[in-house]
Amino acid sequence: MELRTLRIFAEVVRQGGFTQAAKTVFLTQSAVSKAVRQLEDELGVTLLDRNGHKSVMTDAGEVVFQRALRMLAEQDDLKTELAELQGLTKGVLRLGLPPIGSDALFAPMFAIYRRLYPGIDIHLVEHGSKKLEDMVRDGEVDLGASLLPAPDEFDWQNVRKEPIDVLIPASHPLADQPFIPLKQLQDMPFILFDSAFALNPIILNACRSQGFTPSIAARSSQINFIIELVYAGLGIGFLPRLIAEQRVRDGVRHITLSEPDLSWDMAWVWRRGAYLPHAARAWLELAARFQH
Repeated sequence: MELRTLRIFAEVVRQGGFTQAAKTVFLTQSAVSKAVRQLEDELGVTLLDRNGHKSVMTDAGEVVFQRALRMLAEQDDLKTELAELQGLTKGVLRLGLPPIGSDALFAPMFAIYRRLYPGIDIHLVEHGSKKLEDMVRDGEVDLGASLLPAPDEFDWQNVRKEPIDVLIPASHPLADQPFIPLKQLQDMPFILFDSAFALNPIILNACRSQGFTPSIAARSSQINFIIELVYAGLGIGFLPRLIAEQRVRDGVRHITLSEPDLSWDMAWVWRRGAYLPHAARAWLELAARFQH
C-alpha cells in the first residue's frame, strides 16, 4: 500500500468526487479512479459506493480514510522535521571534549554556534582522548576531540597544533633555559596525567625514542593539581604551550621541549564513512574557521 494511493483516495473523499480530486492531484480522472480501485483490490474491501457522479464512503472507506489522514499527517511531519534538521532549526549536537584545552579552544565556538543555530541542543561529555575515541566508535557522540595520529577507522579535521612545555620549579638550575632537550630530563621524576589521557603516550614514546624510561612520581586528571605538585618539588609536569601560558603560577616555569616533532596535535574525529548529522557538519564548518 503506497502513501501516494492513500493520498489520492483521501482527496476523492475531501473533494466529494473523482473529477474535482483529479484537478487537485494533477491527474486524469481515469488515473484517479484506477488508483482507488487498486487500493480497494489490495485491501479486499469496497471503499466508495459509486452512484453516478456521486461517491459515498462505505464503513470500510471511513476507517481507511481516518487512518489515511493520520498516516499522511505523519508523512508531512516527517518531511517537515527532516527539513528542519537540514535547515538546522532543530536537532542535537553530541560532542566529546577533553579536559585539557577545551576552555581555550572551544568556548568561543560554542557562543557563535549557539547564536547561529539556537534550535540545536548541544550535549557535551568530557573525558580523556582514549575514552572519547571509544565513545565515537560506539556512536555515543558524533564528534570527539582527540590527539593525532588518529586510528585508521576515523576521519579527522585539525583543530590546533602546539609545542609541549615542561613545567619545572623556578628554583631548579634548568629553569632559566629557553629550551630543554627531553634527554636532559631523564633523571627527574615525571608527573603525568591519568592513563586515559593521550598526552601521556606522546611523552613516554618520546622518552623511549631518546633511550630512557622515566620514573613516574604521580598521576592526576587535574591540571592545577599537577602544577601544585611541581611547585611542591615532587617532579616535573607537561602541558601544551597554549594551556601552560594560561596557568601561570609563581614558582613554576614552563619551558618548551626542544624536540621539533614533539607536539600536542588536537583534531576532531568521527567514524570513517559514518553518517554525520547536519548539526555536526555545521560544527566542523565553524571549527574550520577557528583552525590554527
